Amino acid sequence: MTPCTGSSGAGAGSAAPPPTDHPVASSSAAPSPTRTVALVCPYSLSRPGGVQGQVVGLARALEARGHRVTVFAPLDAAADAPPGVHLEVTGGSVRLPANGSVAPVTLSVPTVVRALRTLRTGGYDVVHVHEPFAPGVPFGLLVGRGLPPLVATFHRSGPSPFYRALGPLTRRLAQRFAVRCAVSPSARSTAASALGGEYDLGFNGVEMDRFLHVDPWPRSGPTILFLGRHEERKGLGVLLSAFERLRLPPNGPDTGGGGLRPTLWVAGDGPRTDALRQLHPGAPDLQWLGVLTEDEKIRRLMAADIVAAPSLGGESFGMVLVEAMAARAVVVASDIEGYREAAGGHAVLVPPGAADALADALAGVLGLPGATTGGTGPGAEPGGTGPGLEAWLDDGWAWASHWSMDRLAEWYESRYDSAVVRTGA
Repeated sequence: MTPCTGSSGAGAGSAAPPPTDHPVASSSAAPSPTRTVALVCPYSLSRPGGVQGQVVGLARALEARGHRVTVFAPLDAAADAPPGVHLEVTGGSVRLPANGSVAPVTLSVPTVVRALRTLRTGGYDVVHVHEPFAPGVPFGLLVGRGLPPLVATFHRSGPSPFYRALGPLTRRLAQRFAVRCAVSPSARSTAASALGGEYDLGFNGVEMDRFLHVDPWPRSGPTILFLGRHEERKGLGVLLSAFERLRLPPNGPDTGGGGLRPTLWVAGDGPRTDALRQLHPGAPDLQWLGVLTEDEKIRRLMAADIVAAPSLGGESFGMVLVEAMAARAVVVASDIEGYREAAGGHAVLVPPGAADALADALAGVLGLPGATTGGTGPGAEPGGTGPGLEAWLDDGWAWASHWSMDRLAEWYESRYDSAVVRTGA
C-alpha cells in the first residue's frame, strides 16, 4: 500500500533525508558550557502562535540541558503564563496587522526601557531575540547599548512591514547581531533580501515528550482537525468547502471510518470566523472549538485522524505538520514551500486553494466510498486501520523526531558559543 498524494503527487514516498545544509543532518559532539540566556519573544504569550510556541519550547529544552533561561515576552493575563518557564513580562499587547495576520505586540516605551535595563544588569551571557525587527523589546535591542551578545532568529516568510518601517536603516541595525539564524530556507531568503548578511539555517522544534502519556480528546468517529488563525491565507474557507463535499444529506446513510461519517474540528479564531460560521454553521459533524489551550490542542491532535493545513501561502515552516506527525495523525496539506520542507515526504499534498483536490485527498485518507485520489491512501481499509496506515504513521513520527526541540536546543548552544566568542563577552 502507498499513501495517496492528492493531485500534486508530492506527498508519496518513504522517509526523505534532510537537506544537506540542514541542521537535523548532524549533531554537535562536544558539550556546551552552561549559559544564562534571555529569550526575547515580541508576541504575547496569551495568544497561540508559532513564534510563541518556539520560544517557550526552546526555553524548556535549554533548561533541561542545564542552562538558566528567562523568557521576555508580553502577557495579557497572568493565567496565560506557560508552565515550566521563568518569565519576565514585557507588558500587555496591542494587535498590529502583519503578513496577512495580526501580531499581538507591546508598544509601551517604559516597558521596553525596563526590559533593556534588566537585560543589561541580569548577568546574561547572550540575548536570543526571535523576529528581531518586530515592535517592542526587539526594537529596543536594535538601538540599546551595553547589552550582552545578540543572537537573532528570523521566522517570517514574505514581505515585512517592520522591515519597511525602518527603511534603509535595517541593514545597518542588523549588524548588531553577532549571529543570525533562520528557521527555513524561505525565512532565510526573506531576511537576506531585506538585510543582507549570512544566516545559519535552523528549524522549528517540536516538544516530542509532550505527546507521551496523553489522554486523547473523546470523539465519536473519524475526525479531521484544523488548527490556525481564521484569516484568508490559512485557507480555512477552502477546507470548509472541501468538507461540504464529504458531508451526506442529513437523513443519508453513514459511511467511512467503520460506518461513521467524519467530523471536522475547527480550532482558533480570527477576522473571518463570523463570516465562515454563517456560511458553515456548527453541527454535530462540524464543531467550532474556538481558541484552545496548549493541553487541549495536544489532546485534539492525539485524537484526530487527519490534521488539515490548507494554507494558501506565506508559511515559512509548517510547524503544525510536524506536531501532527508527532501525534501520529495523517497530514493533508497544501503543496507550498514551507509545508513541503516540513512534510519531508510524509504528508498528502494538494494544490493550494483547490477544494476539490482537498476533498478527494481527505476522502482517500479516510477511505470514504467514491474517493478519486488515484491512490489507495493510508486509511483506505475499513475504519482507517491496517499495516499501511501504521507504517505511514510510524514514518511520520520518526520524521517529526528529527525536528525535536532538544535537538534544536543543542543546535542553538553552538550559536550562543559563537556569539560569545565573536564579541569577546
